This record gives sequence, structure tokens and C-alpha cells, in this order.
Amino acid sequence: MSRDKRDPDALSDVHNARGIELADRGWLDEAIREFEKAIALDPASAHAHDNLATVYAEKRRYREALAEYLAALELEPDSATAHYNLACFLAAHGTGMAVSEYRHAIQLDPDHPDAHLNLGLALAEQGEQAEASRELQAAVALDPSDAFARHELAALLMEEGDHRGAIAHLKEVVRLEPDSFDAHLDLGICFAQKGFYEEAERAYARAGALEGELLLLHYNRAALYAVWSRPRDALLALRQAVAEDAGKVRGWLAADPMFARLRQEPEFLELAREG
Repeated sequence: MSRDKRDPDALSDVHNARGIELADRGWLDEAIREFEKAIALDPASAHAHDNLATVYAEKRRYREALAEYLAALELEPDSATAHYNLACFLAAHGTGMAVSEYRHAIQLDPDHPDAHLNLGLALAEQGEQAEASRELQAAVALDPSDAFARHELAALLMEEGDHRGAIAHLKEVVRLEPDSFDAHLDLGICFAQKGFYEEAERAYARAGALEGELLLLHYNRAALYAVWSRPRDALLALRQAVAEDAGKVRGWLAADPMFARLRQEPEFLELAREG
């Protein structure tokens, strides 16, 4: 026997079904209104909360979406579907929601260096490199003594191929944090890319005096000596890198142009040979 359509629960189901149909057609605002009507009639309808959350997420109304997913989960805490839907939302939109909230924080307080920093990192994760660079620059301008922000900006500049710009920031990073292995290593990489070989060697030497990832240090030293026409030193460093992780090194060597001058050397061929 079907339920009387005058029953609030039955009417809620009607609005929920209509909302699903409208959402499928892409009429999101209309769908929101139907789901809201369904919830008003039956606040305990977890499905209506979940469906409303999905549409809010599509509209990039992340805060409202999260509230609705949590409402659905509170109504059905033992529902695997409710947990799954919340997890999917967080996986798909967590960074987008963070970007939205960081921007809101900056609107309220434009001089918040950490908000600019974290917005820059989130934008970089989304592939928005130009905007990420602007936010990281803002963070550095607001707090010039923040070595972490400077290093993140330098790393982004390195990815964009602006090694000269990265060098300026990395020099300041190693001044602020002289015991930073990663900063000295990255500084050496940038010097090598710009052809400042002696400076690169000194930066690698400073990194070598600190605790850090020896694989990266040995490999980048090998690359430096390879382009610097110092094959013996290059092969020595390369042997050390292979000893750390042969598989990784051979994968990197396959596409690394810095070793072009060594590719006919028998010892290089042996080190680069798989298995």
C-alpha cells in the first residue's frame, strides 16, 4: 500500500526525487530548492541532505556542502554510503575548499602571511602556478624572515625554470637557516643550471656536511661534474648514487640531458644499464 502523498515523509520523497531529476539535467539551483523542501518536510532524510551536499559541491559552495554531508552522516552514522560520500567530497574538493577559505581569510585580513603562504601552496597543488607564485611572493613580502615561505617560492621558480630568481631566495634561505640540507642542495642545483659550477660545488659541499638525502646529493654532484667536463668526478659520484638506489638513478639517467657528454663512456654505460 503506497503512502498518502499528504504524509510529510511521502512529500519529502517526491521533492527529493524531483531534485535528483533536476540535478541530472543540470538545473542546479532548481534542484537545491527541491532538496531544501524535502529536508523541511523530513529533516531526518539523510538522502536529501546527501543529495543537497552533492549539488552544493558542484556549485562550489563547499562550506554548505560539507555541512550537508556531515548532517547526513550524523543521521546515519553506520551508513557506509554516508562515509564514502563524505570521503569522496574531501578527496575531490578538499583543496578547492581550502583555497576558498584561505581567500576569505585574506579578504578579512590582507596582511595575513600564513594565509598567503598556504593559499600559494594549495594553488600550486591545483596546478595554478602563476597565481601560486603571486601568493608566495606576498607571503615573503609580509614576512621576509620566513625561510619556509622563501624556500617554497624558490622551489616553484625552479619548476618554472627561473633558476636565477630561485637563487636570490635560496641565498636568503641558507642565511636564515644555515643548517638546511635541502636549501644548500637546491642552491647547488640552481647554480649548476646557470653554469656557475664552482658555486654549485661549494653549495653541494655545504649540503654534504649536513644530514640529508645522500642519493640526491650524489646524483646532482654527478650531473654537475658531467656538464663541467670532469668525467672522473662525475662517475665517482654516480657510482655513489647507484649504490644508494640503482633503480631510481637509472630511471633518472634515461632522460637527463646533463649526462650527454658521458653517454659513450663504458663505465657510464655500465652504471646506467638496467639490471
